[in-house]
Amino acid sequence: MAYIRENLRLQELVAIVRENEAFYREFVGFVKAEGYPDVHAFVRESSDTRAEAIIAKYLNSAGKAKLFDGLLRPYSDPKARWYFLAWMLRDAPAQRLGPLLSGLPGKSLTSRKAYLLNQIRKFVEPLFPNPDSWDWPAISEVMLARLEGSRRALKGTLFEEIIRRNLRALFEAHGIALSISDGEIRIHDETYDVRISGPQGSILMPVKTRETMGGGHALLFTRDIHKSITVAEDNGYRCVPIVIAESWGGDLSSLRCEKHIYIQANPNQIAAIEPQLVSQLTLLLPYFSALL
Repeated sequence: MAYIRENLRLQELVAIVRENEAFYREFVGFVKAEGYPDVHAFVRESSDTRAEAIIAKYLNSAGKAKLFDGLLRPYSDPKARWYFLAWMLRDAPAQRLGPLLSGLPGKSLTSRKAYLLNQIRKFVEPLFPNPDSWDWPAISEVMLARLEGSRRALKGTLFEEIIRRNLRALFEAHGIALSISDGEIRIHDETYDVRISGPQGSILMPVKTRETMGGGHALLFTRDIHKSITVAEDNGYRCVPIVIAESWGGDLSSLRCEKHIYIQANPNQIAAIEPQLVSQLTLLLPYFSALL
């Protein structure tokens, strides 16, 4: 089995899900205190008024257990309860539910969340009639999938911050007076994670990471890199893509840019990647200095 690479992402996510079990157990204790024998009994509540009131009470409550995101960072209490209930009800709190809140009845954000979650509760209850669907093994599988999706976005944001931090340190150490954007830059439908600006123009740096080694998404990954470079160059910017991928079949020489950074590593290995990243950014200091 030595030739099979370990799935480090899955290993880390499972460890985080295990940490989140305490949050689920605390919710079980909450519904029991409200008179329900288990979560399934609460989901089957026939009174809209009572169910919505209990959801609002839970959203406003505080507890000792923490809910962790895909990078093992604790959510704030209000967000944790909102995210947990949405996940438990098999929905997406940020991507799908968040945009719906402004048009719902309720005098406060909490009351609108409670109203929406109760509507979802009534919808999913007949879809999952088996009590086992509301026990921890089933909920843990839902949580694993949700955390995997959020982890990809969080990992991208994490590398953006690592790159900005190291660029600022390098520029300061070498006396290079260039500015670095605090957030991403959007050109048409493309986003660029870092922008370096000086009197002679700007350099855009899209950060592309990929954990897996093959499949149809590999082609989309390569196409995404080429598109980012093309849009930047067509709009008068120089582009330095940063690609972090354990196995990428793209032809680096075919990229439409003067410089690039390619680190052949699993993006989960942050501690090992950062020194390589600093080394390659250092080599590009003369290129960056041309903006002065």
